[in-house]
Amino acid sequence: MSGFIPFLRPVLRTSSILALVVGLGLGLAPASDVQAFGTPESFADLADQVSPAVVNITTSAMVAGPADGMPMVPEGSPFQDFFEDFGPPGGGTHREGALGSGFVISEDGYIVTNNHVIEGADEIEIEFFSGERLKAKLVGTDLKTDIALLKVESDKPLPFVSFGNSDLMRVGDWVMAMGNPLGQGFSVSAGIVSARGRELSGTYDDFIQTDAAINQGNSGGPLFNMDGQVIGVNTAILSPNGGSIGIGFSMGSNVVSKVVDQLKEFGETRRGWLGVQIQDVTPDVAEAMGLEEAKGALVTDVPDGPAKDAGIASGDVITMFAGQDVADAGDLTRRVADAPVGEAVPVIVLRGGQTEMLQVTLGRREDAEAVTMPASATAPETPSEMETLGMTLAPLDDDLRDRLGLDASAEGLIVLNVDPASEAYTKGLVEGDLITEAGQQHIARLQDIEDRIKDAKDSGRKSILLLVRRGGDPRFVALSIE
Repeated sequence: MSGFIPFLRPVLRTSSILALVVGLGLGLAPASDVQAFGTPESFADLADQVSPAVVNITTSAMVAGPADGMPMVPEGSPFQDFFEDFGPPGGGTHREGALGSGFVISEDGYIVTNNHVIEGADEIEIEFFSGERLKAKLVGTDLKTDIALLKVESDKPLPFVSFGNSDLMRVGDWVMAMGNPLGQGFSVSAGIVSARGRELSGTYDDFIQTDAAINQGNSGGPLFNMDGQVIGVNTAILSPNGGSIGIGFSMGSNVVSKVVDQLKEFGETRRGWLGVQIQDVTPDVAEAMGLEEAKGALVTDVPDGPAKDAGIASGDVITMFAGQDVADAGDLTRRVADAPVGEAVPVIVLRGGQTEMLQVTLGRREDAEAVTMPASATAPETPSEMETLGMTLAPLDDDLRDRLGLDASAEGLIVLNVDPASEAYTKGLVEGDLITEAGQQHIARLQDIEDRIKDAKDSGRKSILLLVRRGGDPRFVALSIE
């Protein structure tokens, strides 16, 4: 007998809190023939091997406001003169510090840590296992993966560790974490890989989950495999109270190493940019499109950019990129980001039941991200409307285009109302959404969507695929037509 207990807990990046909903499944799996490995006799040799390359990081910065514990007195208080030496009452500036962890990756002093460990700091000090302390300078940061690269100058070669291949780690493999938990200094904890491919909140997340104890202050420290290679950077924990409960997350080394290489060479990231908006191919979307498998990345929009120049169109399903299968939207995003800017890569798309190979020369994502999309607006009702698929729809007219900030050539059906009991409501459609395609064909009139629904039914489909635009952000939604 098994049960499923959902619960909500904060995810701590040791200095900030994110919300994450997870579930705990309890049950027994049937016995099978597997090869079992015993617990290592000791982690002492491994700890001795890698400890010299693991560092404690202390940062400080001038911040506005009273320091922690400083009395706040009102203007004119008889105690105001007494606290004059502590700074202006209720204001002023003072220096605050923070602690974290990191590791040396080269003998000439490059050090990896988390961005949130050093963010905002104007002084960074590195403490080595030997007790030596050196000032560090910031080389570069990447907010999307929460990685920072530091550099110290030393008159002698420094001990360092190398990155391993995080993709080779399996659930159940032994790992060891090192760092500076709660400011207690160099500390070692061990456990196993609990899960792979975890995503928290970032576009390029590829976290290894581990039950090795990770606490506040461990941020930026390394997660080692049993060969002494870094296969993750300890970044976040799932916890109700800020302490370790055996659910920690380390950003995979295969993500980190690429970021570090770019920060070292350019001082910033230079990710490939395909120029498409995409979503996962869910089972209902696959059924609506007549696909055999629910995999690949479904293109929802193609603004001006590399993909458009190469002929990729909305409604295409990207199944391969640079010779590798694409599992889902996140997989494609990471693969494109890893590809060099300016590189021409083959992209295979599924279009109308046929595959087509296109050559796309990638741009740079950082250059494209400055483009903003128009904000959404709520559309008023118009006399010409109809109810279908749990929605009240009306065609665009010049007045609606002006109200929504749309181009004069924009076409489609505007959503005036969504029945709260409908599937459309459950799947997130709201008043003001613009439906521009149904059954992968453009629609502009109410009759168009009726015709597309009839075509889908005549073809034996159980659902119809709609392209919905909100504030310039398109996505495909499959709705039942039975």
